[in-house]
Amino acid sequence: MRNASVHCWLLRKWATNTVVHLLENREYTGCLVNFKTEKPSYKVKHSVENPIEKQAIFPNHHEPIIDTETWERVQELRKQRKRPNRYDEVGLFSGMLFCADCGHVLYQQRYQNKNRKQDCYICGSYKKRTRDCTAHFIRTDLLTAGVLSNLRQVTEYAARHESRFVKLLIQQNEIGGKRKTAAATKQLEQAQTRIAEVNRIIKRLYEDNVSGKISDERFMELSADYEQEQRELKDRAAALQEELSKSQAATVNAEKFMGIVRKHLAFEELTPTLLREMIEKIVVHECSYDENGTRRQDIEIYYSFVGKIDLPEA
Repeated sequence: MRNASVHCWLLRKWATNTVVHLLENREYTGCLVNFKTEKPSYKVKHSVENPIEKQAIFPNHHEPIIDTETWERVQELRKQRKRPNRYDEVGLFSGMLFCADCGHVLYQQRYQNKNRKQDCYICGSYKKRTRDCTAHFIRTDLLTAGVLSNLRQVTEYAARHESRFVKLLIQQNEIGGKRKTAAATKQLEQAQTRIAEVNRIIKRLYEDNVSGKISDERFMELSADYEQEQRELKDRAAALQEELSKSQAATVNAEKFMGIVRKHLAFEELTPTLLREMIEKIVVHECSYDENGTRRQDIEIYYSFVGKIDLPEA
């Protein structure tokens, strides 16, 4: 009986707030976080949570139990959580659809008459009239069919050609292939070498000015030129470093997405878990009509970690 009571006590401790705290705890990523709370006044006994900009965050403080990218993905998924709508439902795509023109989230709408019930999504700006935008109306059944078809194409291709698929993801997300990466690495090394050289030149100019070898006027003229060159070199080096970081991240992100794909190779239908694990967002364009009056509407699917995926034609 005692063991049973202890077990029940433990279950009761896993309340919603406890789970939320576990999911949002940045310290699990290896960070030390200080100033998480503060007291507004000495008269107030309870503390309030500080916004992120007021907290002091020190990365790599201790051994992480979850990587930063996964933690950030969890926070994104939590932002996508939606409460039931006026139909007492949570739409399958709620929080995932965005207008291609104004960027607003699309809201679920339902039209019902004696003959049929029709679910759809429309642009939030259009619905609330907060911005000059069009409806971007898209039926839920057609959206579901389009997303399901694309997901199946991606997972089936990955299952048949896994190594080729990973290579494709890397190529589509890095800065342009191994050759361009090598060129960027060489340019970065050259920029860093020149930055160090300019530092030495500026130091010699200063020493020559102090010793009287060059005039103050000449020193100011030369040092201004070299300092301008140094600023430009540092900006260039920073841009190159960012490109290389993206290239390196492409491989890591491709493997992360492939891990998600392996979990869902045999899916039969769309579920909230499947959608939110595999897809970051879906951008919906306004529909158009060709000369024959045929309706066409494009959607762009951005997959988790890797963005849009362009599969080769069969």
